[in-house]
Amino acid sequence: MATLRSLPSVDYLLQTSEAESWIYRYGRSLTRDAIRAALDEVRKEYARASDIPDENALLEHASILLERWTHPTLEAVINATGVILHTNLGRAPLSRAALKAMHEVSEGYSTLEFDLEKGKRGSRLVHADDLIRRLTGAEAALVVNNNASAVLLVLVALARRKRVVIARTQLVEIGGGFRVPDVMKQSGATLVEIGATNRVHLSDYEQAIEEQRVAMVMRAHRSNFRIIGFTSEPSLAEMAQVAHRAGLPLVDDLGSGALLDTAPFGLGHEPMVQESLEAGADLVCFSGDKLLGGPQAGIIAGRADLVARLKKHPLARALRADKLCLAALSATLLHYLKDEALIEIPIWRMISAPVDEIRMRAEAWANALGKGEIIPGLSTAGGGSLPGETMPTFLLAIATPSPDRILARLRATRPAIIARLEDDRLVFDPRTVFPEQDKTFLSNLHSIWGETYEKRT
Repeated sequence: MATLRSLPSVDYLLQTSEAESWIYRYGRSLTRDAIRAALDEVRKEYARASDIPDENALLEHASILLERWTHPTLEAVINATGVILHTNLGRAPLSRAALKAMHEVSEGYSTLEFDLEKGKRGSRLVHADDLIRRLTGAEAALVVNNNASAVLLVLVALARRKRVVIARTQLVEIGGGFRVPDVMKQSGATLVEIGATNRVHLSDYEQAIEEQRVAMVMRAHRSNFRIIGFTSEPSLAEMAQVAHRAGLPLVDDLGSGALLDTAPFGLGHEPMVQESLEAGADLVCFSGDKLLGGPQAGIIAGRADLVARLKKHPLARALRADKLCLAALSATLLHYLKDEALIEIPIWRMISAPVDEIRMRAEAWANALGKGEIIPGLSTAGGGSLPGETMPTFLLAIATPSPDRILARLRATRPAIIARLEDDRLVFDPRTVFPEQDKTFLSNLHSIWGETYEKRT
């Protein structure tokens, strides 16, 4: 019977043809570590093992380890869920122009902090600034790495060790367990909570300002839920009047960053950045990767004097956006400026997609697969935008006796297909699958059911 003494050495296995190919692909150090790990596992399991694996088995296990160690954890997937801004799947996919801009500034050097006209050091803060001001009407703007950072910077720079008035109706928890009150407290600001869970009145703001030494009035948009029934809140314009009478700035944490009206597409009206500024907000904080449709970013737009204070604060450097974000954001904003957002920005193409076209694509999928039925369904915006709002769609529904197992197999394809279950059936929504992904999508589905796409095409 084979014993541990019969195991080949690391050096011996490194000289095999398999290991030589791995060294070329993965490098000698990682290959050696994989072989050593495979041998170590055999030694640990020896007491419970009936026999010792042979050389081929050891090499196969080392190969599996190398593949596992080097496979990226961040990879592309096909989103067939119908959730447009799917937070778990990376939120907004970028436009071709945004991807091109990122490639151009990352392929070599760039003018990140260099002024070509003056021939000397410039500032990264100028990138996207003019576009934001033109689109929103703001006096000035600042880009940081996400919206939570934007809110944190505003509070630290303008209200640290001071009081900030906010309604209880707006103390929300966002994805991942992050709560707006917790983010605000980390800034060193003291919250002055006013109103009740479902109702807040203008007099609540007036009373808090009169009785407390307040530095700021803040509104936080309820991005992921609604309060319905017996509820009321003053308008942003009314809040602005109260704040400004007291000489206080009004900050609107808008979140979703809508620059277009969502109502014409059968959705509720999502508050727009331009509207907040017109209503009197002194600063508006919003995301770049939600309804704006760009990269992850936090944008602060508003009064020039306040933005100038933010730019000078030491925390601004820690939260600053990098060149890839600034390039992609600028390209995305340019789509709005050129009135081509509905055509060029993926999330707006999805939102505005005609239902008849979606049905035709679902029918084409069913015909190509030779299985499934077309049923009416609902798509959602997702990503903490337009809570409760849906869009009519058509779904490809496939009944299967083991849907969870099929979902797992779909996730194992490359690229992985992420779908959802509805009434114990697998459903796939064409709204969130790019037309150019159809061939790969159908090929991967065929592989699940033991067929090949080429057989039917």
